[in-house]
Amino acid sequence: MPPEPRSPSPPLSPEPIQRRKLFHEVMDRLLARIRAGEFAPGSQLPSERELMDAYGVGRPAIREAFQQLERSGIVTISHGERARVVLPTPAAMMHTITDAARYLLDVEPQTLDHLKEARAFLETGLARLAAERAEPAGLALLQARLDEQRQAGLEDFLRCDIAFHRQIAAMAGNPIFPAVVEGLLAWLGDHYTALVRAPGVENVTLQEHQCILEAIAARDPGRAATAMSDHLYRASALYRHGSADRRA
Repeated sequence: MPPEPRSPSPPLSPEPIQRRKLFHEVMDRLLARIRAGEFAPGSQLPSERELMDAYGVGRPAIREAFQQLERSGIVTISHGERARVVLPTPAAMMHTITDAARYLLDVEPQTLDHLKEARAFLETGLARLAAERAEPAGLALLQARLDEQRQAGLEDFLRCDIAFHRQIAAMAGNPIFPAVVEGLLAWLGDHYTALVRAPGVENVTLQEHQCILEAIAARDPGRAATAMSDHLYRASALYRHGSADRRA
């Protein structure tokens, strides 16, 4: 029998090959070498001239690759010295996306609700962990942060507020948590500043912080989580009020 005719193949959907800029190729090669351990944290990368010769590219491609790696927190660049590999810290990683997060809050206002929810979920859990893992040194630092906030003027009140919340995160014993908390508050930016500096709010904030501290000091995880939740959701109502004022 004659073979059955083959049905024609479906047409290929367009998949154009993207042209990449040279600095992307340079950056990828440097990252591969760093990840492979060729350049350990603290060591210097080859000079611009050495990389130009090795990769066959011009100085602009090398410099742009270095700048992108610096923005990512993988290298540092000092005038007159070769780029040096660094070990990224949680704080540095959070800092790299702060501007993008603030821009998102500006152009997509509903993101504020998502961020508040994420903060409440995280910090309520951190208060619980802090109560479970509280040690005398950490409690002493938390008390010191609250004492500093009580004595702070209007200009320093915000900084002390962040320091109090960051210390609770630090007491959980995971170095990523303080960076995330500080990052979230930095992303909130003007929203958080207006909240903390709202007229008459300082005393309420201090009272709520005292309740949180007492629950953590009593090593009562449930009470600590409730005190933090009450504090943040009371603040959430002020966020909504402040946002409405800014839109008015």
